[in-house]
Amino acid sequence: MIILGIETSCDDTAASVLNGEKNHLTILSHLISSQMTTLKKYGGVVPEVAARQHVTNIIPTIKAALELASVKPAMIGAIAVTAGPGLITALRVGVQTAKTLAYAWNKKLIGLNHIEGHIYASWHKNPNLKFPALCLVVSGGHTQLILMKGHDNYRLIGQTRDDAAGEAFDKVAKLLNIGYPGGPRIQKLAQKGNQARFNFPRPMLKEKNYDFSFSGLKTAVLYFVKKEIAAKKLPLNDIYDICASFQQAMVDCLVEKTIKAAQDLKIKSIILAGGVAANLPLRQQLESSVKTYLKGVSFTTPPFELCTDNASMIAIAGYYHAKRKHFSDWKTLEPDPNWELV
Repeated sequence: MIILGIETSCDDTAASVLNGEKNHLTILSHLISSQMTTLKKYGGVVPEVAARQHVTNIIPTIKAALELASVKPAMIGAIAVTAGPGLITALRVGVQTAKTLAYAWNKKLIGLNHIEGHIYASWHKNPNLKFPALCLVVSGGHTQLILMKGHDNYRLIGQTRDDAAGEAFDKVAKLLNIGYPGGPRIQKLAQKGNQARFNFPRPMLKEKNYDFSFSGLKTAVLYFVKKEIAAKKLPLNDIYDICASFQQAMVDCLVEKTIKAAQDLKIKSIILAGGVAANLPLRQQLESSVKTYLKGVSFTTPPFELCTDNASMIAIAGYYHAKRKHFSDWKTLEPDPNWELV
């Protein structure tokens, strides 16, 4: 079955064409029209600007994805689109486009949760993942631990009580004036720093739950930087060390909570997903910890190009919904900016 995937939940306009046969998934095209140049002018996402960019980019992006895949509309089995969560102005462009195409081409329509798309990105190369699986979803808007006992069987067991991991990266990067988006900038500068120099807090590690908190960590960096700037003692090497120390504190919190939950719940697979899953120290430390503390448990995370927002992950999730004949009504499907997976 050939699936056309469409993703417009935030600032990237993405389209993908996927061919799925007996759980063997082949991405035929994977295109993203980025708004990064525009966003850098504002230091982040502006919903109205993002929506206008989506309107301009979505049809050319879909057309290019179909041409690259050598797929005609008649060959498509279903159209999968992100229906939430996200920015309502951005979501509406993608959903309305998908509904229009589904009606015009007489195709099945699948409205998908953006977080589910991130999780299913790991199925591209690992179609035989064993359940129960523990999904650590880390992005600009979400930090969650989700227990997955099977397809369509999710339970939220932990989440951030304040800032999401990606949000904390962005805020610290803005504080240090090192550019946007924060995650990649901090990771790059951290490579030159000493992660042990500053002992930033690891919030909630001693709590008997699987929740996270990053507001205190971010605030600790804020107070330290303000103090140093006031004393005119913040040379470039200090910025490197702050980035490295902050990143390590973040990674320690994410990894330790995930390992604890996996041990308690007797997990068979661990999935790292979301935009922050592209952070190399997080990938490496979590994989190493799984091998050390969780014997017989598999670890998987999508390739880097499928971690950040993209339409291939939506097409993959759409394929598994189509297999179970989980389709949406194009007449009633509406975007939901607050749609919770569980």
